[in-house]
Amino acid sequence: MALHFTHLYFPLSFLIICLYVKSTLAGKAHNFYPLFKVDADGSVHRFQETKFVPPSYNPKTGVQSKDVTILLEQNVSARLYLPKISGKPQKIPLLLYIHGGGFCVQSAFSPMYDSYLHKLTAEANVVSVTIDYRLAPEHPIPSCYDDSWAVMKWVAQGTDPWLKEHADFSRVYLAGDSAGANIAHNMMVRASEESHFLPSLIGMVLVDPYFGNDKLDTLWTYLCPKNTGIYDPRFNPAAHPRLLSKLNCSKILVCTAGKDFLRDRAWTYYETMKRSGWKGEVGIKEIEGEGHVFHLFNQTCEKANVLMKSLVEFLV
Repeated sequence: MALHFTHLYFPLSFLIICLYVKSTLAGKAHNFYPLFKVDADGSVHRFQETKFVPPSYNPKTGVQSKDVTILLEQNVSARLYLPKISGKPQKIPLLLYIHGGGFCVQSAFSPMYDSYLHKLTAEANVVSVTIDYRLAPEHPIPSCYDDSWAVMKWVAQGTDPWLKEHADFSRVYLAGDSAGANIAHNMMVRASEESHFLPSLIGMVLVDPYFGNDKLDTLWTYLCPKNTGIYDPRFNPAAHPRLLSKLNCSKILVCTAGKDFLRDRAWTYYETMKRSGWKGEVGIKEIEGEGHVFHLFNQTCEKANVLMKSLVEFLV
């Protein structure tokens, strides 16, 4: 659950410890501090708003970005990033990135994610598409999955000029952090199940993935009221090794951090993938001494650069 507020910094371990639920006996009012609260009348209030930054051109890196509306009525859109193109246009890998935020906060257009995607696009030399999906609880899960799939299908059409001219659809990657890593995994599952999805998905990067661990997760249960319990494959994929064995990509990188509250869940996913019979190559990268999505909160620190190097090597 990657969070970045204007005045507050909350690593996930702190959030999980401080996260509590207040409900009336009728179950109508809920308080998921410091994320959001829901009044008895159903009104949703987030404790901090996420700032919007417009698409831009970075003269230092040469990366430029633009926004595209995918589903107008549902307010689903994407931000595209194009690295500096020198000389004759060439086809380069395509990265679809999904932001975190516990399914309920953050945006692809926030200062934190925009800054990170600018840097990742420049260093990996990829065309990047970051998905802005509808947030729960106003739009309960599976809206985030449906919206992300809609963007993936739009990308697959290849009609956007940047994608048409520069994206290599034989080298497509999925990536995400926290809840975004959860969504990325589920998009890989869906793409693997639907043979008509034409782009060639080579690999997937899951950074500090927000998965279940065979125990009740209050936030997930509330945001996904039509869940199937603690073994719901969307939230607890490690409970379904047969499903994992069918993922249609050749390599996966799982990233975690030594002080991440979700560290054990990342390792469980990695270990289950290795035992599942999946034919691809799975690796794991752990950054010692750091917390959940530290690389987003402090993007210029030494260990964030180490993690960035691992992602770039995987994509290249």
